[in-house]
Amino acid sequence: MADLSSPQKLLGAPPPPEGVGGGRCSEISTELIRSLTELQELEAVYERLCGEEKVVERELDALLEQQNSIESKMVALHRMGPNLQLIEGDAKQLAGMITFTCSLAENVSSKVRQLDLAKKKKRKVVHRLSGINFHFLLCTGSMIDANLKLLQEAEQRLKTIVTEKFAIATKEGDLPQVERFFKIFPLLGLHEDGLSKFSEYLCKQVASKAEENLLLVLETDMSDRRAAIIFADTLTLLFEGIARIVETHQPIVETYYGPGKLYTLIKYLQVECDRQVEKVVNKFIKQRNYHQQFRHVQSNLRNSTTEKIEPRELDPILTEVTLMNARSELYLSFLRKRISSDFEVGDSMASEEVKQEHQKYLDKLLNNCLLSCTMQELIGLYITMEEYFMRETVNKAVALDTYEKGQLTSSMVDDVFYIVKKCIGRALSSSSIDCLCAMINLATTELESDFRDVLCNKLRMGFPATTLQDIQRGVTSAVSIMHSSLQQGKFDTKGIESTDEAKLSFLVTLNNVEICSENISTLKKTLESDCTKLFSQGIGGEQAQAKFDSCLSDLAAVSSKFKDLLQEGLTELNNTAIKPQVQPWINTFLSVSHNIEEEEFNDYEANDPWVQQFILNLEQQMAEFKAGLSPVIYDNLTSLMTSFVAVELERVVLKSTFNRLGGLQFDKELRSLIAYLTTVTTWTIRDKFARLSQMATILNLERVTEILDYWGANSGPLTWRLTPAEVRQVLALRIDFRNEDIKRLRL
Repeated sequence: MADLSSPQKLLGAPPPPEGVGGGRCSEISTELIRSLTELQELEAVYERLCGEEKVVERELDALLEQQNSIESKMVALHRMGPNLQLIEGDAKQLAGMITFTCSLAENVSSKVRQLDLAKKKKRKVVHRLSGINFHFLLCTGSMIDANLKLLQEAEQRLKTIVTEKFAIATKEGDLPQVERFFKIFPLLGLHEDGLSKFSEYLCKQVASKAEENLLLVLETDMSDRRAAIIFADTLTLLFEGIARIVETHQPIVETYYGPGKLYTLIKYLQVECDRQVEKVVNKFIKQRNYHQQFRHVQSNLRNSTTEKIEPRELDPILTEVTLMNARSELYLSFLRKRISSDFEVGDSMASEEVKQEHQKYLDKLLNNCLLSCTMQELIGLYITMEEYFMRETVNKAVALDTYEKGQLTSSMVDDVFYIVKKCIGRALSSSSIDCLCAMINLATTELESDFRDVLCNKLRMGFPATTLQDIQRGVTSAVSIMHSSLQQGKFDTKGIESTDEAKLSFLVTLNNVEICSENISTLKKTLESDCTKLFSQGIGGEQAQAKFDSCLSDLAAVSSKFKDLLQEGLTELNNTAIKPQVQPWINTFLSVSHNIEEEEFNDYEANDPWVQQFILNLEQQMAEFKAGLSPVIYDNLTSLMTSFVAVELERVVLKSTFNRLGGLQFDKELRSLIAYLTTVTTWTIRDKFARLSQMATILNLERVTEILDYWGANSGPLTWRLTPAEVRQVLALRIDFRNEDIKRLRL
């Protein structure tokens, strides 16, 4: 019998004879396989448990390493225990205080509700009394007549008492009593009387304070730091006082007189405001000699021979006027917002006609008041004086123009734009869109006409000529300008300068023109940003916005005119200084043979006959302009130079002859030239040399028919800049190509 204690022995035993114990062996094998499977699973589980045990051990080790830290944290927590108890006690105490406060607030609010209810009942009683149908009562008998008479007498007596008490309170300046009786007037149906008497009282307060402030102005020492704007400060105090009154009493008027009545109160106050503004402005005109200064300026603008007023004398006066107007605009804007919001409450259910009528009332009050008219008059004179200030200081900046070595521009550019920005900025500070637009237009005219003419005349002097023909042209230009100067009664000796000084003057003027164009663009952007803030404050409207945009458009057009002037100057510089020098250098190409043999080709590689010297000449010539011109202008000048080089080089190439090696030599020369010009400009120059590059390709062909590999459908991404006739013309430059073969080409 087989040994069943070992599976290996069982598996290794020979199979039993057929029919003898076969079924039993099969069962034993199945059970044995199952046991082996379970054993393998157990081994896998054991390995997994071992892995988990290692992970747990690592975590335990990590926790043990943190033991000291955990213990210190536990100690800190134990120490925090007493503090937490104190916090708990404070929190309970705070909760108790909050509960008490809530109860107190509930009690107070209930008392307030009771007071409101009592007030409403009182109002209803008075209204019922005033609204009794007396005609009906007259019909009910003599007893009623007697009672009615008593009621009428009581009503009249009550109105008299309220009026008398209000008068006493206003005379004594007892504001609480004044406000008390002011609240009673509408209950008696005396809305207009109440507003009129209360406004009269407030106007007296405004007048008294304004007179005090005006006396302080007259006593102010001129050495005081606020002396230069003391009248603007006085107006500010007046406006702030009225604004404070409106803010304080608007709730009372709305509550007791109803919406829409604030307009009436402000109408009375504005009359007193106009009266006080007139006094302040008259003192300003007298002390600052405002009208006298204006007449002097007007005379200077009309007649240049009149003794000129010094512009800096006008500076503080102009600043104060714009400040006065700015404070006035702010005050009027405040009134507009308050009245508009008050009307909106009352007009929520009103018809469109009523709303438009209220808007007319508002516009009439604010636009036609004496304050608005007075400020418009002051600003009208200001604009003329500011124009004079800007024109005279700009002329002075031009006359004192200086140039410091190492600088690209002269002093007058910064000085002129500082003046222009100052004048426009001062107009902007007035918060008047009309004033701002007027100054932008005046500045536009000054820059476009007077200042641009100064730069234009300097450029017309020209860049010193380098050839006999150009010298003659420069002399003719100088004589023309000299005659023009003499006819105007002045002679500019600066026009007669040495060659170096003339060159420097021309280059500096070009830089000045470019900076002017940039400064105008920057000024336009700054004004757009600043006026966005102004319009957001409610100053101006759609028409003002359109007017402002039109002025900025004109200013931007001036920037374009300076760019055009710069382009004219660059063209002049290119024609005078670049072309006369470069053209002879290019012509030397004709003296270099391109019908060469192998030996000459190799010698050309070692001793370049043309292109290296040409590049050196260009580099030396452009060095002067690179040092004296701004990067942008130098780049534009280089672009003009490369365009000229491309055109002229194409001209001389078409006058030359080539063989195969000569074409290869030209291709090398062209590549060297393009490589150099690429390094000296940021412009893409390959497009300018596209025709020459295609000519070099043609001159490098081994046979005439090879052009068909590059032409037509075979051109690929290449866009031919040469016409078929020009291609044949270039092919004809190759002395080794037969004319018959060229003519047979189908291009």
